[in-house]
Amino acid sequence: MAQNSWPSPAYNARAVTDPEFEAMSVRWSDDGVYGTPGSARVITEDTGLNVRVRPNMAASVRGHHWTSGPTSSTLPVGANVSGQTRVDRVVLRLDRSTWTVRAVVSDGTPGAGPPALTQDTGDSGFYEIPLAEVTVLSGAAAVTVRRNELYVGSRVRPCTSTTRNPSPLQGELCYENDTGRVYQWSGSAWVVLYRPRVDTEADSPVASWSKRGTSIVTRTGDLVTLRTATFDRTATLAAAYDSRLPLLIPADYRPALHHYAPVYITGIRIGNLTIYPTTSERAGQIWLTQHPDMTAADSVLATTISWTV
Repeated sequence: MAQNSWPSPAYNARAVTDPEFEAMSVRWSDDGVYGTPGSARVITEDTGLNVRVRPNMAASVRGHHWTSGPTSSTLPVGANVSGQTRVDRVVLRLDRSTWTVRAVVSDGTPGAGPPALTQDTGDSGFYEIPLAEVTVLSGAAAVTVRRNELYVGSRVRPCTSTTRNPSPLQGELCYENDTGRVYQWSGSAWVVLYRPRVDTEADSPVASWSKRGTSIVTRTGDLVTLRTATFDRTATLAAAYDSRLPLLIPADYRPALHHYAPVYITGIRIGNLTIYPTTSERAGQIWLTQHPDMTAADSVLATTISWTV
């Protein structure tokens, strides 16, 4: 089959048919209402067996723009005398016989829950997206509406840590090329959804201690894991005194609250470590805060500690 593209002067003198327009525009926008779950409901109850379509709403269905218009409109709901509760759907329906998008009520089956969406692809049929579910009790003279809008999503925008969109939309995603992090805009702040695993050395020499090995701190998402070296005491340490160990937790890895962990000491003895939080004057430092008397021959054995940030 020969290649083609449109619109183009080389194809049908730039004329585009409705199926060709749908094929071209369907990925310009996700299907859905323009807004967020915090926006006004598109469909609300009206008097009697009716629902109301809110004015000044907009949506996209398979690349076709829909607007509810400047004034509200009413959609009738069929009576229910079946003896069982019926749940209808209000949908936005692209009808390919007329190539129009309209809000319509799709009747459910009594006792069977809401009807399935019709989502035909190709050049004919219907394509529907949900707006609301309408509960009609048997013999009811009024209905109850539960909102169920599908909303247009936001694309994942590539950026760097200094070039995020300054005017993001709620739910917008971005990928930072320089950090590998994925963020989402909550409506008031950028929230980290993913950050790649990063291993960082945490060694920081202090007096009266030497080390065997390297202390490594790893952050995976909001979980931090510290794998310490073995620390050898080079001077005596009385049990009454605390002592800082030769490592320092980087700022992005520090706990928000004090964190404690047991540790083994030479001679099958137990000590306790305190990891100081971001708000402390000792932020990121780790101290041996409970321990027996120690000599220059004693060691704090390697251990693994985890916390969330």
